[in-house]
Amino acid sequence: MTWWPIGASLMSSNVGSSLFIGLAGQAAVGGIAVGGFEWNATWVLVALGWLFIPVYISAGVVTMPEYLGKRFGGQRIRIYISVLSLILYIFTRISADIFSGALFIQASFGWDLYLSTGILLLITAAYTVTGGFAAVMYTDSLQTFIIVGGAFALMFIGFSEVGWYEGLVARYMSAIPSVTVANTTCHLPRRDSFHMFRDPVSGDLPWPGLIFGLTVLATWVWCTDQIMVQRSLSAKSLSHAKGGSVLGGYLKILPMFFIVMPGMISRALFPDEVGCVDPKVCQSVCGASVGCSNIAYPKLVVELMPVGLRGLMLAVILAAMMSTLTSVFNSSSTLFTLDLYHRARPKASERELMIVGRIFILVLVCISLLWIPVIQTANSGKLFDYLQSVTSFLVPPITAVFLMAIFWPRANEQGAFWGLMTGLVVGVIRMVLEFVYLTPPCGEIDQRPRILTDVHYLYFALILFSLTCFIIVTVSLVTAPISKLYRLTWWSRHSQEPRNDIIVSQVTSASQNSDLRPDSGRFPDSWWHRAAMWLCGLTDSSSGSVPPVNENSKLISLQEEPLWRKVCNVNALLLLTVNVFFWGYWA
Repeated sequence: MTWWPIGASLMSSNVGSSLFIGLAGQAAVGGIAVGGFEWNATWVLVALGWLFIPVYISAGVVTMPEYLGKRFGGQRIRIYISVLSLILYIFTRISADIFSGALFIQASFGWDLYLSTGILLLITAAYTVTGGFAAVMYTDSLQTFIIVGGAFALMFIGFSEVGWYEGLVARYMSAIPSVTVANTTCHLPRRDSFHMFRDPVSGDLPWPGLIFGLTVLATWVWCTDQIMVQRSLSAKSLSHAKGGSVLGGYLKILPMFFIVMPGMISRALFPDEVGCVDPKVCQSVCGASVGCSNIAYPKLVVELMPVGLRGLMLAVILAAMMSTLTSVFNSSSTLFTLDLYHRARPKASERELMIVGRIFILVLVCISLLWIPVIQTANSGKLFDYLQSVTSFLVPPITAVFLMAIFWPRANEQGAFWGLMTGLVVGVIRMVLEFVYLTPPCGEIDQRPRILTDVHYLYFALILFSLTCFIIVTVSLVTAPISKLYRLTWWSRHSQEPRNDIIVSQVTSASQNSDLRPDSGRFPDSWWHRAAMWLCGLTDSSSGSVPPVNENSKLISLQEEPLWRKVCNVNALLLLTVNVFFWGYWA
């Protein structure tokens, strides 16, 4: 892949329907600070292209658990990371995107939530099962233009309705619902609604957490998660991977303007619906007594867009949802087949792996459906808070292990494993408490434990990350080091020494031992067999399967043309300068 589909796919794979619903809803409640989640990504995307991708390329890996397998050896870390990644995909990305896409259709057309969900899943599953990674990448690129174009159209209509930015400030700060709860202030907009940096103790998004705690979560999303890294690893050269990161970084600046601020416009225009605080009113408005901020973006579309443009926005939301889901499904299938299924069946053919991967996608969809009711009631009805808080409880240990693996050669398998286990136990305890002690509605006394009320989830992410690093360092220093880590760390990425991997991927050898011809299997050449093979992408009778994974099909060179290296470096500096300006302007 060249740089532009990589950058576009990085953007559209992250900006799903859950981001339109959740980010706009959170902005309607708390103001522009939530846009910092998008602007923080710019810095981490540059780190992906300049720090992480060179190590993954030199290591010659296809999946992130495969890198940890080569770096540390043993099976337990690789299997654990694969399983945890799949769990995170189900409980956050897949179910949240399905729910938010269905919520948008429900608000726009009045369809039943679960009927909408079923229709969306049928379309998305068919699209994903019959497609491949290249199809996902190019479709993501097309959908990026649809998403950005449609979202900007709504943004301009919304701003013209409230009197542009000055009008938004005035109308948002006075957007108070007509029905309030006595002796409370939860119906009032925050006084710091138009400031990025908020009080480190009382702020809803305290600035140290937004800068440092969020970076821990963003590093996992952009630099160590299979969904995003897989896009950069598809580059034809390191310069194209860097260029994709820069383009993705520029695109991630835009959601502040076409998602966050429209969410605030929605509250300014519809304070009784979007800003409702009385449980009975909220129940009648959106079916959730804990609040209706999730309908901020759909409400804006339904009320402001003319019929034709409303159809365009439906296309935008569906494109956003499908691009994210297909990316998650594709990467989940890769993780399951190569890192889990292939462990159990090392002699499985390429055809078998592809079929199993497609079946696993259908299993993922079914499990995700069962989790949707939990999302509806979690975190006061604020979808974005739910997504970020669950992530902050589970992923900081993964970020710590990858950073230690890449930048500290002394880290070994025992240290990484016990760091992950300690972090998992602490994170799960906090997550269970979060679901047991729900945020009380407006007007009720908050009787949750102090670890929930006083330790913001972004602070908790930073604490959990630090604890995991401490465990990794301590255990690694009292156990034997790993030697000969050639091309597996940042410091040895240019090494030319021969390396014998502690654990070697078995895909190539297993594929060579398998009969890959489509007509050599045990199934008869019947119509249903041909139809099943077509659904799984095995239509070419001359090959019958994808080629086995080997060194010739992966990007393994760190060489760059001097001109394009300078172009990438200059653009990265320009991108970061623009990003700092925006942070400073709204600080």
